[in-house]
Amino acid sequence: MTVRVVTDSSSNLPAWVAEELHIEVVELHAMGDTTAGLSALELAATYARQLERGGDDGLVALHIGKELSSTWSNAVAAAAVFDNVRVIDTDTVGMDLGAAAMAAAKSAQMGADVEECYAVAVDILRRSDTWFYVHKLDALRKSGRLTTGAYVAATLAARPILHVGENGLDVAAKGRTPSKALAKMVELVEGHARGERVFVAIQQYEARETARRLEQHLRSVLAEGSNVLVVDISPAIAIHVGPGAVGATLVNTCDLPELPK
Repeated sequence: MTVRVVTDSSSNLPAWVAEELHIEVVELHAMGDTTAGLSALELAATYARQLERGGDDGLVALHIGKELSSTWSNAVAAAAVFDNVRVIDTDTVGMDLGAAAMAAAKSAQMGADVEECYAVAVDILRRSDTWFYVHKLDALRKSGRLTTGAYVAATLAARPILHVGENGLDVAAKGRTPSKALAKMVELVEGHARGERVFVAIQQYEARETARRLEQHLRSVLAEGSNVLVVDISPAIAIHVGPGAVGATLVNTCDLPELPK
C-alpha cells in the first residue's frame, strides 16, 4: 500500500499522467459561464475512498489556492475528519499543482511516508512559477479572481502577462501585441530557469498553434535535458481565462520525476 495523492482539475494535470502515477483528480464544477469549488462533503468522500485504496497509509491533497476558490478551506474542513490527511496551502493554480502532485505520487511509489510526500510537494511548489496570457480580462474580473487594482494595472498594460502568486493574480509583464506578450513570457521562463535543466508545462485553451510556437521557442532557449509538456486548460479554468489563453509553469529543479512514457 502507498500514500495517496489527490488534486483537483485546476491542476490541468493530463489524464494519462494521473492514471500512470495513480493521482486522483477531482473535477471542479463548471456550470455555463460560472464555476463552483468542491464542497467539504465531496472532498471528505474522495479522501475516504483514496485512504481505503491506500490501506490508510495517508493522503496528500493539493488544491487550487485559497485566494482563487473556496475549495482549499473546504479541504481543510474535510481533512479534519481524518488523522492522516495533509492538505497543502498551495497559493496557486495550474501545473504548479500538477507537478507537485506528480512528485508526491512518485515519492509514494518509492515508499515514502505521508510526511515525506508532503515535503516533496511543498518543495516543488516553492520552486514553481506560473504565468498566463489571456485575451480578455472581463471573466477574471467578474469572478473576483482579479482584484480591482490588478484589473486596472492589467488594463493599462495592453497585453498583460499575469503571474499567479500567494495573493492571487498580478501583472508580471506586458507586450504591445500578442506576439510580443508571448515573447515576454519566453523571457520570463528563461530568466527564472537561470540556465538550469527545468520542467515547463505549457497550458492552452483554444490556442494550440500558439502553444506549439511557445513550445518551440522554449525548447530552443532552455538547457539541454529540460522537459517541456503541452497540456489543455481544464474546463473550470477555461471559463475564467477564455479562448486563446496560454500559460507556462516553470519548475526550477532537476529533481522532478521523469514524465511517464
